[in-house]
Amino acid sequence: MDYRWNWSVFLHQAADNQTYADWLLSGLSVTLALGLSAWCLALALGTVLGIMRTLPNRWLRGAAATYVELFRNVPLLVQVFIWYFAMPEVLPFGIGDDIKSMSPLAQQFVTAMLCLGFFTAARVCEQVRSGIGALPPGQKNAGLAIGFTLAQTYRHVLLPMSFRIILPPLTSEFLNIFKNSAVASTIGLLELAAQGRQLVDYTAQPYEAFIAVTLTYMLINITVMALMRRLEGRLALPGFGGGK
Repeated sequence: MDYRWNWSVFLHQAADNQTYADWLLSGLSVTLALGLSAWCLALALGTVLGIMRTLPNRWLRGAAATYVELFRNVPLLVQVFIWYFAMPEVLPFGIGDDIKSMSPLAQQFVTAMLCLGFFTAARVCEQVRSGIGALPPGQKNAGLAIGFTLAQTYRHVLLPMSFRIILPPLTSEFLNIFKNSAVASTIGLLELAAQGRQLVDYTAQPYEAFIAVTLTYMLINITVMALMRRLEGRLALPGFGGGK
């Protein structure tokens, strides 16, 4: 195969006084914004669901378990299409109309963020549940014994310790949310993977385009891992998860 490599293609003029490198940087910024916003939603919702799965109330436990089974057993790609095409038609209180009235870019971003956030929340829920379950029962009993309410015991005793235990698996979920953001390209959002595909369409240089996209994803993951490893070392509990 007579393929002509051309790494200078990224410096060529594309459109609107931008280069193809600018396209990749634009896609990177969308990927980072999407991943971070979806992670904030996933962490908050997943924590609440994880607490619900450890409460004495069987109805709350059942509701959280149903959520987990629903979102973990439906493929992410199917969920993206449901959020983008179906949810704006069925959401109550005019929320769906507000979403449909957004600009196409905003609508794509919001629906992709909600999809990734709710999908990842099911996985975070299980991590939080396992972290709380890994603590000795005496931790909860001690909190209640000194006069804390159940809510205060979770807030001041159980959650701070469980999060320090589950930080390594949470790191994996944090990494996954950036990689899973590539599915947003299927609904037209020009994140990193979509910009790479568009670059191929315009330049006919597929190897250069997707090598650059791959290296960029690797850079994101390596940066996140380095930061989280450092955080893990600072917060490790003695006797748990490798703490000394």
